[in-house]
Amino acid sequence: MIEMQQVKKTYPNGVTALNGIDINIDPGEFVYLVGQSGAGKSTFIKLIFREEMASSGQIRVNNKDLLEMKWRDVPLLRREIGVVYQDFKLLPKMTVYENVAFALEVVEESPRQIRKRVMEVLDQVGLKNKARFIPDELSGGEQQRVAIARAMANYPKLLIADEPTGNLDPDTSWEIMKILEEINGTGTTIIMATHSKEIVNTIKRRVIAIEGGLIVRDQHRGEYGYEV
Repeated sequence: MIEMQQVKKTYPNGVTALNGIDINIDPGEFVYLVGQSGAGKSTFIKLIFREEMASSGQIRVNNKDLLEMKWRDVPLLRREIGVVYQDFKLLPKMTVYENVAFALEVVEESPRQIRKRVMEVLDQVGLKNKARFIPDELSGGEQQRVAIARAMANYPKLLIADEPTGNLDPDTSWEIMKILEEINGTGTTIIMATHSKEIVNTIKRRVIAIEGGLIVRDQHRGEYGYEV
């Protein structure tokens, strides 16, 4: 699903965020990405869906060469990748239904297919009964569930969750993790950046730790030690 070989990213200000990353992530894996703020996690994520370009090396996502990819083909790549953020990024004046439908309207799905798919993903995250609410009428956990539904609307092969529980209370965080586990169980690859030691140590999955732009630890499920 994801292959990086000697990937380096240096920003125009001279800061090197990643410095020789080698990694393979298989289809269907659930991977935690951990590390202190400024370690390179956000850059790692941005490279995967071409928000940033690597300075050198090779990146392949779902058999697509991202460094050779023309800009006009980037939207096609992003249709295969769902992204969930810590701060939800919902459109505040749109209803829950409209927020999710927007992701399908962009790719010009038919109105009939949009209606069908929106209600499917809202049902998947337990919000079918709140389709006509606006984001301000929802709790933080409910808004994050809407964001997950929107990210899943186009049947992505890969879901990137960037600190999806960072703004949520513990009980709500576990509800979000249950939804992510269920999505992963259907075959969707998940990469989740997190600072939560409790989540990483309780729901044991592969852990990739980044420090100073380098991968300093790559532990698969069942290996000893899940310190964040």
